[in-house]
Amino acid sequence: MLLTSCATIVGPKGIHDTNCSKFVECAEAPITIELPTHQKLLNLPAAKEKPVVAVYSFTDQTGQRKQKGNAAMFSTAVSQGTGSMLIDALKTAGDGTWFRVVERLGLDNLTRERQIVKNTRAAYSDETALAPMLFAGIILEGGIVGYDTNIETGGRGARYLGVGMQQAYRRDIVVVHLRAVSTLTGEIILNVQTSKTILSVATGYDVFKFVELDTQLVEIEDGMTENESVTRSVRSAIEAAVYELILQGDQKGFWTIAWPITTKVIKKEITKVFDEKDIVLVEEKITEEKEEKENEDNK
Repeated sequence: MLLTSCATIVGPKGIHDTNCSKFVECAEAPITIELPTHQKLLNLPAAKEKPVVAVYSFTDQTGQRKQKGNAAMFSTAVSQGTGSMLIDALKTAGDGTWFRVVERLGLDNLTRERQIVKNTRAAYSDETALAPMLFAGIILEGGIVGYDTNIETGGRGARYLGVGMQQAYRRDIVVVHLRAVSTLTGEIILNVQTSKTILSVATGYDVFKFVELDTQLVEIEDGMTENESVTRSVRSAIEAAVYELILQGDQKGFWTIAWPITTKVIKKEITKVFDEKDIVLVEEKITEEKEEKENEDNK
């Protein structure tokens, strides 16, 4: 087993083996992705009034292609489903208590289906009116505006008496831009840019020694390369952008976050009142007549 220089071992049943362990590679069950930014959005307090928003497009604006060595491939470097990721982040905010998202990515399909419903009802003399479509007060625009590779590379290693260890890493970065546009005026009311690093690490161990009076060579290699998912990094950057957009909108008064009333919040409001208002100590002036009258009453 060691002479074959295998870094990992595949189970007896192949990739479909379910007996996964530390040194056995096999297929994994599907999981629900819950990144730190996802939990942050999920735990956000609800809005006092849910704004209606629409997403027409949220695309890859980098034009980057996957790299294989020094050649570029036809596949794109980042996911093309970022519009769906943005909608998912909007519906995740506050566990669905923040935004009312209207369908605009598949507007042609929606319009066509509504026309089918209308024609079918007319053919069968069904006078039930079709409910009007909900319009959005805010349109969310933007996309992936940057994907830079090899912004930082490095590594380290050591070898002694034929036994060595080395580690190399590479850092990429993805940048997401998100802006909110008012439907009534066309003004850009909010603007956010977020970035997320993508880390790749390669670790290897090797043994290179001569045995049997330095006549037989023994060579052992082991290593592992781990690349952070680009798709998950893009999703995390989008979720961070939505979270920051909500905070900006609350600060500028476009909507209100229903923060829970806690002792910390009360102290903050009291401190704010003391900082904004001038406190003046007013002393009551007692006239001489009033003082004499009080003395007579006391007698």
